[in-house]
Amino acid sequence: MATANMSPTRNQMPTQDAKVRAHNFDEVALGYSEETAINEAMRCLNCKNMPCVDGCPVKIHIPEFISAIKEGEFEKAYQIISKSSSLPAVCGRVCPQETQCESKCVRGIKGESVGIGRLERFVADWHNTFSKEEPVKPECNGHKVAIVGSGPSGLTCAGDLAKKGYDVTVYEALHTAGGVLVYGIPEFRLPKSIVAKEVETLNKLGVKIETNVVIGKTLTVDELFENGFEAVFIGSGAGLPNFMGIPGESLNGVYSANEFLTRSNLMKSYLENPETPIMKGGNVAVVGGGNVAMDAARTALRLGADKVYIVYRRSMDELPARHEEVEHAQEEGIEFNLLCNPTEIIGYNNPDNPKDPLNGFVKGMRCIKMELGEPDANGRRRPVPVPGSEFEIKVDTVVMSIGTSPNPLIKSTTEGLEVNQRGGIIVNEDGLTSRNGVYAGGDAVTGAATVISAMGAGKLAAGAIDEYLKNK
Repeated sequence: MATANMSPTRNQMPTQDAKVRAHNFDEVALGYSEETAINEAMRCLNCKNMPCVDGCPVKIHIPEFISAIKEGEFEKAYQIISKSSSLPAVCGRVCPQETQCESKCVRGIKGESVGIGRLERFVADWHNTFSKEEPVKPECNGHKVAIVGSGPSGLTCAGDLAKKGYDVTVYEALHTAGGVLVYGIPEFRLPKSIVAKEVETLNKLGVKIETNVVIGKTLTVDELFENGFEAVFIGSGAGLPNFMGIPGESLNGVYSANEFLTRSNLMKSYLENPETPIMKGGNVAVVGGGNVAMDAARTALRLGADKVYIVYRRSMDELPARHEEVEHAQEEGIEFNLLCNPTEIIGYNNPDNPKDPLNGFVKGMRCIKMELGEPDANGRRRPVPVPGSEFEIKVDTVVMSIGTSPNPLIKSTTEGLEVNQRGGIIVNEDGLTSRNGVYAGGDAVTGAATVISAMGAGKLAAGAIDEYLKNK
């Protein structure tokens, strides 16, 4: 057995060179080798009170799977993770470990925490590459459960219930399973083959996935019960984009981040002659500072943009995106216009030629400089406009990335389903809605949040559904 690694710093993750990766959609982070993974695992102290587990929304037994890595037993490590998580290869890539399990790591007190997420990714990738182990489909217990949406909360709920013997059918509105994992997160952060592999594993457990089914239109929640389902989990996400309400948002060349990323990720608009085109090249401004804004900006760059700006009304200290994503964006040449807020999107208009093909397209964006005032209700300092500081940015495309809300379709077609003022479905501590037998979780409840928090909600609801149907 290797000796303990008491280095205060973690093993670095190799990445593509920034100048190369800015022009391709290949995965940026390249993953650990076996040797590096074992070396990083040796930094784990195997704490008896396991604070890292408390920080994990799906309660992966982290010290146990890392101990297996130390011994070179990578398949064993995978099996330990898969007891708690149905999407280990996904979580290892997009989960914000730095604010969850890794933030609780004892090694982080006097140095850097153990690279838990990097180790999880390594284990999942090793399994997907080398393992011949097949998941065992449990004997059916005779109970049917419907899952609305195949995003992280829906897939997690489906996986946990399938492992308990439930007959599970997932209904997905789009033509490919995965929800935000396939339409929202770019290939260079989360390869679609990884998502497909995780979905395939669920299929082998007996989970059925029906695509191109819009619950609330193709079928209602009530019709699912009429079709023999005894419980329903709503994990339909938050796909309704928010806009600022400023002049010019209806111009050609203005996108919501959801539309922009869906066209690129799911509809493959990066191809030469796509069926679902997208504006490419020129100067692009992405309004917002979260992970989705980073995804949109870095996608625009890879689609051929000459210049990409992040326009955010607060400073770098308040930027909500993961540090790693911000760092990667900066390395790739994306320019951050901070303490700056759009006031108008300016369109091209040729009064001498009403048929000018450029009429109605974006040609610039007017902004105003901001300064930070007193903290708001969330504790972040409120941005305040600086009088007389207006300026213009020459851009051809604007992507609005300022949050999303749950789609109201399910609420409008499901009698007695209560929602809050933001459109989120109201649930109790077990994920139960105001309708008996109907549970919900993820972004459909909270609004846009993280993949892992959605998975935690799916896992919680699966446990509650199990108890409900066993005692029914």
